[in-house]
Amino acid sequence: MPPRPCRCSTNEGGFTLIELLVVVLIVGILAAIAIPAFLSQTSKAGDSAAKTQVGTLETTMEAYANDHHGSFANATIGELQAIEPTLKDTTTATASIVGTPTATGFEVQSVAKGTGDTYKLQFENGAVERTCTNANGSTVCKGGTW
Repeated sequence: MPPRPCRCSTNEGGFTLIELLVVVLIVGILAAIAIPAFLSQTSKAGDSAAKTQVGTLETTMEAYANDHHGSFANATIGELQAIEPTLKDTTTATASIVGTPTATGFEVQSVAKGTGDTYKLQFENGAVERTCTNANGSTVCKGGTW
């Protein structure tokens, strides 16, 4: 019996090594562009969480004063956390009271975990001042305020 003819396909589909290298190169370039942008967004999210926490601290201090005849004196972070339990969350920012609140004023702050930026709010006789500094002490925001 004569040998059977081979039914092998001469056109084996697939990608060449060059094509695969080009795809890997394109993916690498896209990753190099996307990763820094993503990291920037996460630090911005941490700073935003710290700013929000400072606003929550301010509102909670006002609630504390309503319960204490209009005085902020002797408020503690524990008492504020009892009024507003979300202040206990330290995953993105840590809240604290700076110094000892007086009857007419207080200073609160929140430190963003990712960047170490500190956002402060000082309240005295109805006047509010917001400042922010980065971990090495220089101002983060334009003019040092936010």
